[in-house]
Amino acid sequence: MAEATVDARVVDGGLRRVIGRKVLLLFVVGDILGAGIYALVGQVAGEVGGAVWLPFLVAFVLAALTATAYAELVGKYPQAAGAALYAHKAFGVPFVTFIVGFAVLMSGVTSASTAARAFGGEYLAEFVSLPTLVGALGFLALVTLVNLAGISESIKVNVVLTLIEAFGLVVIMAIGVVALLAGDGDPARALEFHPAGGAFMGVLGGTALAFYALLGFEDSVNLAEEAREPRRDFPMALFGGLAVTVVIYTAVAFTATMLVDARTLEASTGPLLEVVDAAGLSFPPKLFALIALLAVGNTALINMIMASRLVYGMARQGVVPRVFGMVHPTRATPWVAILFTVAVAAVLVSTGDVGGLADTTVLLLLVVFALVNVCVLVLRRERVEHDHFRAPTWMPVLGAASCLFLALPVTGRDGEVYLRAAMLLGIGKGVWVLNRLLARRRRGTGRPVEAGADQGT
Repeated sequence: MAEATVDARVVDGGLRRVIGRKVLLLFVVGDILGAGIYALVGQVAGEVGGAVWLPFLVAFVLAALTATAYAELVGKYPQAAGAALYAHKAFGVPFVTFIVGFAVLMSGVTSASTAARAFGGEYLAEFVSLPTLVGALGFLALVTLVNLAGISESIKVNVVLTLIEAFGLVVIMAIGVVALLAGDGDPARALEFHPAGGAFMGVLGGTALAFYALLGFEDSVNLAEEAREPRRDFPMALFGGLAVTVVIYTAVAFTATMLVDARTLEASTGPLLEVVDAAGLSFPPKLFALIALLAVGNTALINMIMASRLVYGMARQGVVPRVFGMVHPTRATPWVAILFTVAVAAVLVSTGDVGGLADTTVLLLLVVFALVNVCVLVLRRERVEHDHFRAPTWMPVLGAASCLFLALPVTGRDGEVYLRAAMLLGIGKGVWVLNRLLARRRRGTGRPVEAGADQGT
């Protein structure tokens, strides 16, 4: 009987189904929390004014719409491949599958670049005075060393940093409660709007940025093959994780503008440090700056791990040149893939700011999310034998429409963001073409061709 139980928790003789609902919930919360709230409160304040909490709330509603699509698809196809898998099943076009996967990959690189720029700002200035770019590049080098050290070491660092970043946000919320009880600050300021283009456009632009802080929930689908009951547990974890984080974010945003005016927040590269300084409490600013630096570091580490493993996985499948699949002989890490992703990140850090890089991340994923919402509707024609969560049809429809709308220039997004995203996807197109040429050359010489290299799947 015991053997039957064990077998039921193994997928195709490989991954074990050992992750329960609570662990899934913690994973979603931990994946969402990070650099977004630590770095972008000031940027959102610049868009909307004092009511910084509102764009975070609107972004949550829009993210929840797309989460319903992911919840249905992960229940229907409990496999660890995410958006690329859904695009492949829905359309069966190799290049579409590839470019979706590459867009997710590049969103991880741009997110890590955002974190690097945030790291090199005022949080770091509490300890050492360095040009932002120097601090950011030095930080990328450190993250790369951790990534090269090995996945076990990286995951252990990630767990510790997740707990630290959550503690930092609890500190901000506690500051808000103390300030309200003591009659400090100006709560009315958190209800003010003073964007240059009007309240609606301000909230729209702020939402497009705040969306960055809620990204990460989609990464949890990669645990589908290791969850005990993915069809039952994933919807609860996705929606519960988003709900927990939006409560934290709105409370933090409300506290920030209650204690610090919007212009000061906008001008700061360490906005939550301004909140600690304004609170007048005994909590050491340097300690909070350290917490913020570690939180930002965690975001970069998670994204660089994800990005490098995606490149490695594509190489193993023959979708990109096989050189990207090379593994270090002693550390067992995909060192070529790691160096490729960090090289792209270094270029991005050198040419963009926090807001622009965050917006590029959002733009790439908005397009992916729109496609995922379409996929769930297309795949309704394909029946599966098991029960699974089914989203009300209007939710993925509205999710696709809202993602496409937020991806438009109407949000006030700078043209350089679209150019940067296009250039990154252009790199993907170049890698695709190069791999096809190499595959044909190997066929012509009679050398073995990697699986998928001919079709690009």
